[in-house]
Amino acid sequence: MTTVLEPPAASPLAGIRSLELEITGKCQLTCTHCLSESGPRASHGTMTPADWRAVITDAAALGIRTIQLIGGEPTVHPYWREFTKLGLSLGLHVEIYSNLFHVAPDWWDVFTREGVTLGTSYYSDDPAEHDKITGREGSYVRTRCHIREAINRGVAVRAGIVDILPGQRVAEARAELESMGVKHINTDRVRAVGRAALPGAEPTLDEMCGRCTRGRAAILPNGDLAGCVLSRDFPAGNVRETPLAELFHGTAWAELSASVPAPRAFGCTPADSNDCDPANTEACDPAY
Repeated sequence: MTTVLEPPAASPLAGIRSLELEITGKCQLTCTHCLSESGPRASHGTMTPADWRAVITDAAALGIRTIQLIGGEPTVHPYWREFTKLGLSLGLHVEIYSNLFHVAPDWWDVFTREGVTLGTSYYSDDPAEHDKITGREGSYVRTRCHIREAINRGVAVRAGIVDILPGQRVAEARAELESMGVKHINTDRVRAVGRAALPGAEPTLDEMCGRCTRGRAAILPNGDLAGCVLSRDFPAGNVRETPLAELFHGTAWAELSASVPAPRAFGCTPADSNDCDPANTEACDPAY
């Protein structure tokens, strides 16, 4: 039986509800704005399956409610289904953030399990524009097809739209997602991280949305703890060297949390499930 460790009310851990697990850098796509510069030639990183299992187990013991498997493309990792099932067995909600470019028939048995939701990125209702951003011809058709299949099977789907190109059909993409039955849609501007960063530019926390360390944290493929996957250039220790609980209660995490600029006053409210109104706010849950 897993013993749940209750964090002290004053601890930075007390507010962590979701842990993003970037289990791989590999991806079938080469999106122009990718935060991790993932692609077909990237690797799964230095975290072993045992390392990821330990992180998932520790997250549940620490009272974190949700883990998100992200990449890269998480479904190209050979153990993603095992990680999902482990999280579910520990009472966690598991979101699989996939580009939905490829979905094997037997994956639906995992996607439709209670406690599992899907997240994905969507860029336009114009196939050519969508594929230009992803760098892969046919990605629009495949992603759209699998979103529809997920909705038809009763899978909860959350979509993120990143505004990248001048005149990009963001509003039309949102309308198309809504017409397919997607209920939770976030819209965000492109942020200067990964491939979207200017050559030679120094990373800065001012580029973040202000939610890093506030309700969320991330583990990167090398084991680094970050405030979220976007703030990857500001690690607060490494889970391969120090247990997760110690990192969250450590000085580096406290200093990182204190250095993240606060969200703008018009940001998302707690009641809207981190689902921003794109007409008025930047996304408080950036999706890349």
